[in-house]
Amino acid sequence: MHDLLKDAFDAEKFRQQGHQLIDMLADHLNAVQHGNARHGNARHGNAQHTNSPNGKTQQPVISWHKPEDELAFWEQDLAKGQGDALDLFRTVISRSIHLHHNKYMGHQVVPPAPLGALASLLSSFLNNGSAVYEMGAVSNALERVVTQQLCQQIGWQEESGGILTSGGTLANLTALLTARRVKAQANVWGEGMGQKLALMVSAEAHYCVDRAARIMGWGSEGIIKIPVNDKFQMRTELLEEHLAKAKADGLEVIAVVGSACTTSTGAYDNLVEISDFCTKNDLWFHVDGAHGGAVIFSDKYRHLAKGINLADSVVIDMHKMLLAPALTTALLYRKEVDSYRTFAQQAQYLWSSQEDQEWYNMGKRTMECTKLMMSVKVYALIKTYGTSLFDKYVSRQYDLGKSFAELIKKRALFELGIEPSTNIVCFRYKAADVGEDKVDELNSYIRQALVEQGEFYIVQTRLNNKVYLRTTLMNSNTTEKELNELLNRIEELAQHAYGD
Repeated sequence: MHDLLKDAFDAEKFRQQGHQLIDMLADHLNAVQHGNARHGNARHGNAQHTNSPNGKTQQPVISWHKPEDELAFWEQDLAKGQGDALDLFRTVISRSIHLHHNKYMGHQVVPPAPLGALASLLSSFLNNGSAVYEMGAVSNALERVVTQQLCQQIGWQEESGGILTSGGTLANLTALLTARRVKAQANVWGEGMGQKLALMVSAEAHYCVDRAARIMGWGSEGIIKIPVNDKFQMRTELLEEHLAKAKADGLEVIAVVGSACTTSTGAYDNLVEISDFCTKNDLWFHVDGAHGGAVIFSDKYRHLAKGINLADSVVIDMHKMLLAPALTTALLYRKEVDSYRTFAQQAQYLWSSQEDQEWYNMGKRTMECTKLMMSVKVYALIKTYGTSLFDKYVSRQYDLGKSFAELIKKRALFELGIEPSTNIVCFRYKAADVGEDKVDELNSYIRQALVEQGEFYIVQTRLNNKVYLRTTLMNSNTTEKELNELLNRIEELAQHAYGD
């Protein structure tokens, strides 16, 4: 074997680097949570180290750099030539956003449980594809076990089943392709587009539903957006009206998508009423539960998704609220037979018959052919901790969302965008002597200043065409203490901006 190849596959070198990397990540985990780093990383950008409860220095949650500066850094790094892998790993960690930091409150991506990350390492090293059984015997079997567990948790019977796929966007697209195959009058898959198809969805739904309809060639008129009420839930009483108009416009509506929950505010649509409407009109009922579908594991909050068991298909991102590393998404079907109808085509080099419903050949039902062994990431958590881990995590984070709302209400210069039912909390700073036209500008300034300072990471959204700060409380180490500190910092930034 060539010396370079021999070095690249050297088992003892791998063992040494692996131990060092795990030590580095463990130190990082301590540092971002408690300030207990044995090997502190250098300060970058405008990020500032802060004092943790034990008096030690805590790393920033984000080290902000402008896009062009970040690109230049890595271009220059590559130009330096070959270097030590551990130095590279250390630099990547220091310049990345730190989801395990207790002041990470940004996007809907979970700080993965360390065991899930170890399972990802195992999956990446083995590199077994999952399209066909002989290439992915373990991953296909584990995928079957995991999806059946989720189906049972939803409340479905033995005829249910599902697949794992790479993210909610791909899962929602696949579900709508199934809906098209099952409900469209024409054989679109075999004969192409004839009838103009459409779906109905909340105006607050995730953009990937809109994108899916456009990918399928339905155009803008194929996405019928139903207005929302003051709680940002779909106004289900308008469904009949919009269906009648669609028919009059020559559209064939085949599906309704319910949100559980919406991305901006965490609002759950009334799934029972959507189901009734779909049953009455013979439409496919799909639930985008990428974030909030995880409440099926929470005894306390399961009621928020009442009616999810009535859906024809459900999407749940396990890298959002079920502690798994990204990307790990479940697409579940109330009637598993429907999943085999999505992609009906021959691939003789993979399997002898497309018509056979073989759960162990996942390529028959997924967009991907080669697919990561994502099932092991979830199975490892269930096998080690049981599903009660999910219950405790979801319930705790949703509780924290309510607690944060109460803290906001106690401060006269803040206002809630909506009473939260999840761990998504929208609010804004509204100083008494700042005109309404300046409030959006002020809150956008506050958000950007927070990012550049690096102590907190939050995002922003628009509700009723107004800018709101938005937190998604994803970290199980975040407490009311950090939330009060966030509000204090926002007040300081506002005073600096306008001298309130």
